[in-house]
Amino acid sequence: MTSLQAAPILTDHGVERVLRRAEMGHGISRSGALSILRFAPLTGLLESASALRNRVKGRTISFSKKVFIPLTNLCRDRCGYCTFRRDPEDAGAHFMSPEEVLHVATEARKAGCKEALFSLGDQPERAFSEAADFLSAQRHRTTLSYLADMTSTTLRETGLLPHSNPGVMPAADLAALKRSNASLGLMLESVSERLLHRGASHWQAPDKAPRLRLKTIEDAGRSRIPFTTGLLVGIGETLEETVDTLLAIREIHERYGHIQEVIIQNFRAKPATRMAAQPEPSSEAFLRVVAVSRLTLGGETNIQAPPNLSAPDYGRLLNAGINDWGGISPVTPDFINPEFGWPQISALRATTESAGFQLRERLAIYPEFVGQSEFIAEELKPYLARMADADGYAIPAEVPVA
Repeated sequence: MTSLQAAPILTDHGVERVLRRAEMGHGISRSGALSILRFAPLTGLLESASALRNRVKGRTISFSKKVFIPLTNLCRDRCGYCTFRRDPEDAGAHFMSPEEVLHVATEARKAGCKEALFSLGDQPERAFSEAADFLSAQRHRTTLSYLADMTSTTLRETGLLPHSNPGVMPAADLAALKRSNASLGLMLESVSERLLHRGASHWQAPDKAPRLRLKTIEDAGRSRIPFTTGLLVGIGETLEETVDTLLAIREIHERYGHIQEVIIQNFRAKPATRMAAQPEPSSEAFLRVVAVSRLTLGGETNIQAPPNLSAPDYGRLLNAGINDWGGISPVTPDFINPEFGWPQISALRATTESAGFQLRERLAIYPEFVGQSEFIAEELKPYLARMADADGYAIPAEVPVA
């Protein structure tokens, strides 16, 4: 991020005026968002973000009980911070078979999970013959086609609602995946083209080009798909680029109304990566971005920040205006960030309730979208009818849903 001293001087009165307008839901400009990100006192910034969240969203904080299914860790991209991806010759490189997928999903169903989160590398068949050979043996040409097959099988055989996060997706694949996925996702991360340059975080990662990711998010909007996106904070972006990324998300959602969730995720440095020595964003810097995200995107937006990446004091994120903890799995680790275990749901509930909020379980599709027929494929409607309560949240586990 840029230095806070790099910004032009703004009076305290000007900052306060921007905060009050944003808190009341009157919107915020690029210059206003930059001003409060740089200069607003942290306490006042958090208070405004929390007040907006409380006024529009109330005192409910949601989460999803999920299983993490890493369909493949082969990936043609080489992001500077990633420990998930593998080349075929690397230890642990893997493509899950249909039998493995169903075994994990079935065990998760027994444990009361309702969401199957499919994560995978981006287009490995374009880089590795081994990936192409595996797909051919499964009678598929692309990883996205195989993913559509596996999410359809998981839905049909286990009743878990799939949510897939496979990277850049062409419009035809989005349409195919909609038939078996309650929602889809693609982290925008940043609109910065600089991060594609040699040595930067997205160098050697062609699928991280902002124009490609923005197109996927827009195509999902045209296809009326409930969609998750978000920012990755601390990977070399400037404050201006942080705000521009938020505004790009806001603009797309204003046109299509399909972004069900925005994740604000903090970079964590990991050994054996190019960015192992990259400084992580401080707790204060990250809280500022989360709060400005709430004020920029508005009170209606569902904003999530992963608790495991801010442990042990993840409860502070509630002060920054989030209203969702994301997916928590009782059966599998966070394969993208295995170094940072998810909190126990009981601990998450205790933290949430001690701050004066109610914790409620949601599905892979947010409550606001459950009642909107155009966002739900016909194949999914019978499952949602059994799994969602009158408010669109998940029916408690003790109530049969299968």
